[in-house]
Amino acid sequence: MKTLLLFTLLFFFFIPSPHAQIKYSNDIIKTGAEQTEKYIDRLKGKKVGLVANQTSIIGDTHLLDSLLNRGINVVKVFGPEHGFRGNASNGTEVGDEKDAKTGVEIVSLYGKKKKPTQEDLKDIDIMIFDIQDVGCRFYTNINTLRDVMESCARYGKELLILDRPNPNAYFIDGPILDMNYKSGIGQFPIPAVHGLTVAEFAQMANGEGWMEDNLKCKISIVKNANYSHDLLYKLPVNPSPNLNTPESILLYPSTCLFEGVSLNHGRGTDFPFTRIGGPMLKGKYKFSYTPRSIPGMSENPLYKGQVCYGIDLINYDLEKLVQSKQINLSWMKELYAAYPDKKKFFDRSLHEQIGNIDFLAGTPEFKKQIQEGWSEEKIRASWKPGLEKYKRMREKYLIYPD
Repeated sequence: MKTLLLFTLLFFFFIPSPHAQIKYSNDIIKTGAEQTEKYIDRLKGKKVGLVANQTSIIGDTHLLDSLLNRGINVVKVFGPEHGFRGNASNGTEVGDEKDAKTGVEIVSLYGKKKKPTQEDLKDIDIMIFDIQDVGCRFYTNINTLRDVMESCARYGKELLILDRPNPNAYFIDGPILDMNYKSGIGQFPIPAVHGLTVAEFAQMANGEGWMEDNLKCKISIVKNANYSHDLLYKLPVNPSPNLNTPESILLYPSTCLFEGVSLNHGRGTDFPFTRIGGPMLKGKYKFSYTPRSIPGMSENPLYKGQVCYGIDLINYDLEKLVQSKQINLSWMKELYAAYPDKKKFFDRSLHEQIGNIDFLAGTPEFKKQIQEGWSEEKIRASWKPGLEKYKRMREKYLIYPD
């Protein structure tokens, strides 16, 4: 018995978890914001606008606080989805306010307007963009970046981009957006996982003419130091309320597609994007959880208060996922096969939730492929021509090696 107990303790404390093999490179990478010597002098004596949220940090200090402490005149802050402090739920409109800590005016770009107006910019000499992205087309920060670029171009303002690593830049995958399915969760003809930092995306938006009236924004960039796309970066701050673990960020390119089906994907739990299930799967899966209302994360999650049965990915082998360099399609195929009423699987309208799989995937073909039982290999083959064309185009705008 003592031998068994000793073995159990040794196993618990010394056997590595499925995530132990993930090699993050935070110790060598320096973000653009951290390299203050490359941009502080050019801000002195100017009236500065700042597009930022809770991820805009230098060490443990917010960029706004750091700039103010150095005597930089930040006159206005612009906040994206989830707000400047990052505490608004997904899709929730955010109003204008004053920052409680500094008194600086905050203009919301996720409420009544999506881009700065001429009035917003009239007292600004230079704009700074410093927001962490996660590398997926349906994550709205790149939409905000394009909108800010468009306003800066229209009203004659320079945009300084403080770049940050993309935690999912190690691969490029998924269907290219069919522009007939352009929406708030997809506005550019790029794949679901695009393999760009925000600075590289800005160069692409300029070069490919993705702004109204073919406007071109004057941008300057402070690059990440010691960075390449194949280096994994562990985000020091949650980029949004429901991307709250390293696992959720790496799983997000695959599990966000479940926003477009009649299953809960962890919203209303402490582990969003790492579990998928529904009440109708009882008897098919042993794992279960019960979504609840969580203020600031998910006030009214799908199947709130109901026991959901399905799959738990919190301990999934992330090294295997990273090595595959592709979106995992097996979970979508498996859960569609297990779903009892196939006609309702893709019908989110049944639940007063916004999430259409055609807009998330960027094409109506993906839904048809799942319904018709296409193999993963056949689905990926349908993506290949678009991905190859995109990769050739992408090469023109790269700052970092793959």
